[in-house]
Amino acid sequence: MDTEAELAEAVGEFYDDPLGYVMFNWPWDSEPEIQMVPLAPQYRERFNSEWGPDVWACEFLDELGAEIRKRAFDGRAPVDPIRFTTASGHGIGKTTLSAFLIKFVMDTRPYCRGTVTAGTDVQLRTKTWAEVGKWHRLSLTRNWCVYTAGRGAMAIRRKGLENEWFIVAQTCREENSEAFQGQHAVNSTSFYLFDEASVVPKRIYEARDGGLTDGEPMVFDFGNPTRNSGMFYENCVGANKHRYIVRSIDSRDVAITSKPDIADKLADHGEDSDYFRVRVRGVFPRASTIQFIGSDLVIQAMQRPVYNEPHAPLILGVDVARFGDNETVIWARKGMDARSFEPRRYTGLDTTQVTGRVIEMVRMFEDLQQTVAAIFVDGTGLGAGVVDQLRHLGYNPFDVSSGTRPTNMNTYRLKGDELWGNLRDALIKGLVLPTRDSSVGAALYDQLTQREYGYTSVGNKIFLESKKDMEKRGVSSPDLADALALTFGMDVAPTNLQPDMFQSHGQKVLTDYDPLEVNW
Repeated sequence: MDTEAELAEAVGEFYDDPLGYVMFNWPWDSEPEIQMVPLAPQYRERFNSEWGPDVWACEFLDELGAEIRKRAFDGRAPVDPIRFTTASGHGIGKTTLSAFLIKFVMDTRPYCRGTVTAGTDVQLRTKTWAEVGKWHRLSLTRNWCVYTAGRGAMAIRRKGLENEWFIVAQTCREENSEAFQGQHAVNSTSFYLFDEASVVPKRIYEARDGGLTDGEPMVFDFGNPTRNSGMFYENCVGANKHRYIVRSIDSRDVAITSKPDIADKLADHGEDSDYFRVRVRGVFPRASTIQFIGSDLVIQAMQRPVYNEPHAPLILGVDVARFGDNETVIWARKGMDARSFEPRRYTGLDTTQVTGRVIEMVRMFEDLQQTVAAIFVDGTGLGAGVVDQLRHLGYNPFDVSSGTRPTNMNTYRLKGDELWGNLRDALIKGLVLPTRDSSVGAALYDQLTQREYGYTSVGNKIFLESKKDMEKRGVSSPDLADALALTFGMDVAPTNLQPDMFQSHGQKVLTDYDPLEVNW
């Protein structure tokens, strides 16, 4: 048996042992360039080596091996995808682990096909793919494949089978989503790795789902938990976490990180600061640096008790669905109480039907002896029809179009930005929201805390992230939050001044107040 055949047979023994493959394929005890981390005692004894991956990477690779064995792919019947998502602090060596995973799949899965991407083109070319090149060059299997790193041609391909057995690097621009589709390896592994996964657009995540339907599919996402929204967030701690093996890596637990630097960050910012949570602990922040409404504000508003304001104005906010799965929402707020009246939510209504639902709510409050003091409708798009019809029927709605000029032109770019600013101010002052354990509260929490913002280059005015950009990040339309924000379209005076406040008797007003009484 020749040397290459012996090597192939040896590598084949590691089909379900990724850590064993990593320890076999690189010269840990003879190459100073890779001797960065002393192996933990349990691994040193297992592999009879002084050097190797950090503990967290060893644990990751061993867990991957267990998942491979659990599925027992036979080369024919498809198995459930293996999905890992890892949030971490800075400097833990996730790019190195990415290179190990790429080489492991490429060397142990004949006819595999893979796609690798990163948050930016520069990150992909100069860090992720450059690291793959380094470890490929040092590996025992370097002669098996052709590694290329030219702009637009980053790939690693099996010699002689370049078009059938390969892993390519693709930029994650949304318009490039087609490059992530149609990747199938019916008798092998279809493989995806996202580095800096927190900024990869939703359409890219959706496109890769098509490559997870056959063979032995694998997904690996790595990133710093910088924002409380998007697909990376949903996969780590949100609605999709049950599909993933989720890991959170603290930089303090990693051998290669600078402990004095971490100590300085701890002293400067504190253990539970968002800065330290993201950059060191590897957990998501309470509020990302570009998150318009902080999570703490929303949580406090959801925990407050409702307090009675009998003479506070009752206001309706009407956000009219514009397309698709968006909801039309009618929200009733009485003073600082946005909890007691559950918002009405509808899909698929035309403007006439929406107008009817608004009138139904007004009449419902009349039956409860409550007077609606103001109706605020976003007259943008289809909302204009609702405004016109309500006026025609004798109601007097206010058209609060989100794209018009704000009242406070020094602070906000548009009226829609100002509405959210007014809502944020109300949260600070004591607004009461539905509790988070309700379906409305859970959805509202996500919508309020996931929207991001920036400042205009001219005038330094606040502008909120567009709904189109939110959708790109995998965040749903904030219909509930918009309807609530509309109730802050303008100040409304107290109403319903009933006899319990004052009573008319002829031309006299009888009260308990004596203006001549002196108390001092």
